[in-house]
Parts: sequence; C-alpha cells; structure tokens
Amino acid sequence: MSASAARPAWSDDDVEAFRDLAHTFLAKECAPNEERWGEQQHIDREVWNKAGDVGLLCPSIPTEYGGGGGTFALEAVMMEEQTRTLSPSLGTSVHSTIVAHYINSYGNQEQKLRWLPRMASGELVGAVAMTEPGTGSDLQSVKTKAIRTGDEYVIDGSKTFITNGLLANLVVTVAKTDPANAGKGISLVVVETDGLVGFSRGRVLKKIGQHGQDTAELFFDGVRVPAANLLGAEEGQGFIQLMQQLPQERLTIAVAAVAAIEAALALTIKYTKEREAFGKPIFNFQNTKFKLAEMATTAKIARVFLDDCIVKHLRGELDIPTASMAKWWTTQMQCDVADECLQFFGGYGYMAEYPISRMYTDSRIQKIYGGTNEIMKEIISRFL
Repeated sequence: MSASAARPAWSDDDVEAFRDLAHTFLAKECAPNEERWGEQQHIDREVWNKAGDVGLLCPSIPTEYGGGGGTFALEAVMMEEQTRTLSPSLGTSVHSTIVAHYINSYGNQEQKLRWLPRMASGELVGAVAMTEPGTGSDLQSVKTKAIRTGDEYVIDGSKTFITNGLLANLVVTVAKTDPANAGKGISLVVVETDGLVGFSRGRVLKKIGQHGQDTAELFFDGVRVPAANLLGAEEGQGFIQLMQQLPQERLTIAVAAVAAIEAALALTIKYTKEREAFGKPIFNFQNTKFKLAEMATTAKIARVFLDDCIVKHLRGELDIPTASMAKWWTTQMQCDVADECLQFFGGYGYMAEYPISRMYTDSRIQKIYGGTNEIMKEIISRFL
C-alpha cells in the first residue's frame, strides 16, 4: 500500500494493486503539475487520455463497456490517493464516479456502448450540469428547458459551478422537459458538446480553493440533441434518478474528506516534531500534544464511520440518512482539522507553497457541493 494506514475492511489485493497504480500515476503525472494547473485553472487535456490509457477512468463500470469491472472500492482509493499525493485537480470523482454511473444505471444498451468506452479511454470527459445561477440545492426549481421537437430536444438555459466544465465534452444536463411540473418535469439529457451549435462556455470561475480543477459556466441557446439522448425510458424520471445517485455522490465527498483529515494530521505531526520553539520541538508543548490527540481521535472516528459506510454501500445497504450524515459530519471535521493544523504552521501555514494552506482552502467547498450541510441535516431530520 502507498498509504501508511492499515488495509480497510472493504479492500482486497486487487483494490490495493489499483491503489498502487493510482498513486504512481498521480505522483508522476499530476503532483508535479499542480502549481501550474492552479495558475491556468485547469489540467492539461491530455492527462485525461493518459489516465484512460492506464485504466484509471471508470474503474467501477463493467468491462463490456470499457470500464475496469470493479466496485466503488476502486473509486474510493482513487480519491484517497489524489489527496495523499496532493494532486486533487483531475476530476475523476465527477467523471467516473458520478457521470459514468448515470449512464450505466439509466442508459439503454446503445447509449452505454456509445458513451462509456469513450469515457473510459478519456476521449470523452464527463460533467453533470445541475446548478444554475439562481438554483443550487433546490433542483426542482431548475429553469433550463429541454423541449422535444420531433426527434430532437431543444435545450435553452444556463448552468454554473460545473466541475470539469471547461474540458468536458459529454454533459449530463438536468432540464425541464415539462416546465409546468416541478420534480416530475425534470429529465436528464446527455449533451455531446463537440461542434455543437448553440452550446458555449463562459469564464473559468476563480475559486478560493481547488484552483487546478476547471469550474465553468455553460450556456445552451437553442441547442439541439437527438431525442435518443434522454436517459431513461421516458421523460420526467430525472429527479428520481438524481436522488438515487446522490448517496454515492455524498459518500464520495466523505471519502475525500476523511483522506484530507488523515493527510493534514500526518503533515502536522511531522512538522511539529521538526519545528522548534523556545529550544524544543513544538510537539512537546502540552497544547500541541492535546490538540493533536483530539484530531487523531477525530480521524479515527471518521475512518471507522467511513469504512462502515463503504462496506454498506458495496452491499447495497447504504441508506439516504446515513450517507447524509457521512457527508456533513466528515466535511465539517475536515474544515475543523484543516484550520487547527494550519495554526501549528504559524505564518508558514498562510503561505501558498505549503500544502496545509491548500488543504485549508480546498476544504471549504466540501460543506457546500453535493447538497449543503444544512440540507444534509434537513434530510436526516426527516428520518428521525
């Protein structure tokens, strides 16, 4: 294993071999470029093809569609190794873990054979377009329309905060096929953007963190796509499809959160044992030891909770409130731990070249996307 932690209960030899592959690729192809990618606000397009060539894309999609034929465990170790190698910018958690699974779960055979192999190779980069300028967590209120005209859908609307938005050329788009209805009027329509008339991208959005991950605005102005690009047997299934996939998306966020907690703690322990103040390592001060002990306890609890959630998910037993609990609590702890850890670095922690500063700024969005933590608590309360 590339990580120092013991092998989790949900792993096996094949999963750990994939972990080693991911760690080697990320350390070689991504980590050395993260600073440059942060400045240009996106990764190099060819990295997607390189990741596809070595088998890192769509690892939990069946082999008959070009995927790795594995389980969510492969997606989890990919996210963990992105954190541990300090290379978070390659947006596979959206591409492989979310977008590919919309197609695998709701696409027909023709759609799967058309899109999934090209996603696995990196020819297609996936994004999911949910959020709009006036609509975030309230997905039933989206304004983007996809109106059927003959054998086509005509799409009009705009989306914002779209991960992989600059480079994506396959976009699962949340739109109203029946604007008169709320949830029952929503459908998912797949848009292949290359050379598509009426489709455009706005600016790459400048964020306080995750600088190398391209986040962009998307615009649809009379965009026409084949009616065959609808996901599902009929219109109006989009909201249910979104709700069915959100537990895995939220578990994905929790995986990244726990890996970040562990990585931040490891960096801080190492630093406090090397950095001296008043003639002794700052690790030796009681406040330092007590704070680190608290954070180590948080990391252990988070890991045990996460591993239990992953085991349940692999069995098909992870329910909506538990996934919501995992998402809100681990991301809150991630932000808390990142803040506590940065404090031990003093002024150096505020400098951009220190990884702890990037962990601090990168962590903040975790409490917002995938449904805000306030929404998570609202969901949990409905099951009490």
